[in-house]
Amino acid sequence: MSSEQRTEGNERASGITVGQLLLTEYQTIKDEQKTRIGFRDNLLYVTLAAVTAVIAAASQAKQPQMLLALPPVCVVLGWTYLVNDEKISAIGAYVRTELRPRLAAATGSPDTAEAVFQWETVHRSDARRRSRKLTQCAVDQGAFCAVPLAALVVYWVQGDGGALLIGLSVIEALAVAGLAVQILVYAGMLGRGDR
Repeated sequence: MSSEQRTEGNERASGITVGQLLLTEYQTIKDEQKTRIGFRDNLLYVTLAAVTAVIAAASQAKQPQMLLALPPVCVVLGWTYLVNDEKISAIGAYVRTELRPRLAAATGSPDTAEAVFQWETVHRSDARRRSRKLTQCAVDQGAFCAVPLAALVVYWVQGDGGALLIGLSVIEALAVAGLAVQILVYAGMLGRGDR
């Protein structure tokens, strides 16, 4: 008895087919993707609220050193945004390159591979995708990098916090610059392929 025949026999005995298992896996990872998309998108609003709160507090108190709170907040939120965005893309890549061929193989029809989960490929092929990715990269850079760097510049121009706070601000600037590079890398603009 071949391994395929044993697998088919086991499938019939348990009442669950490989195709059903793969569709369940698909639904599970798509649910995770949907949750991550909602969380990721809300991080932009959280960042906007945090930036507004810190700037308002610093302006009202006339304490430019309060602006030093922006870089760590933006770096943490930006990194969390980036990690979730990468996982969202990884799920899509997994569906296209792993799950779709396995489901097509489970159906026994080579023509099924092109028909299964077409949205995972079609939505990536429109003519404006590149411009959307560039715009999103600019928004991410602005929200998570330009704003905290601007806060640091304002602090450097207006603040007189002493050597310790200047040193801290330089470390924060390096962290923001590191995040800016990672945003470019994950967007496929520096040394990494597009997902």
